[in-house]
Amino acid sequence: MFQKDYILRMVEMIGEFIAVILGLLKRGDLEQAERILERGYMDFLRQDAAFFHSLSDEKLTIGLIEEHHYQHGHLSVLAELFFAEGELCDAQGKLNRAGKCYEKSLVLLEFLEKEDRTWSEKREERITVIRKKIAALNTNKRLS
Repeated sequence: MFQKDYILRMVEMIGEFIAVILGLLKRGDLEQAERILERGYMDFLRQDAAFFHSLSDEKLTIGLIEEHHYQHGHLSVLAELFFAEGELCDAQGKLNRAGKCYEKSLVLLEFLEKEDRTWSEKREERITVIRKKIAALNTNKRLS
């Protein structure tokens, strides 16, 4: 029960954390947003961003659950961190990296959509937003 309560608190905290990062991006404070985001991976998931970026899609979902004992809440937090990183990279003009972050976030959210026993309107909305962002990035690549 303690671990479940901890994960629920962590999921609530990530929403506030992401709001701070997105606020910094809107104000144009990309350096501060980047510093906070880098700390977020370690603070919430006890691994640096590079670790998660190095994982294949299967390792990002099943591997984290089986090998690292992550739960769906952890994957939800990771999906939000990847989304925020995608937003940061997009704002910095790092479009390839933004696309990769959005894709990893989408992989996690689609996995949770299939595996999680609870429906989440927020998750469905995030999936829709990410698909649109990926499509826009792909359109921009073709136009370049």
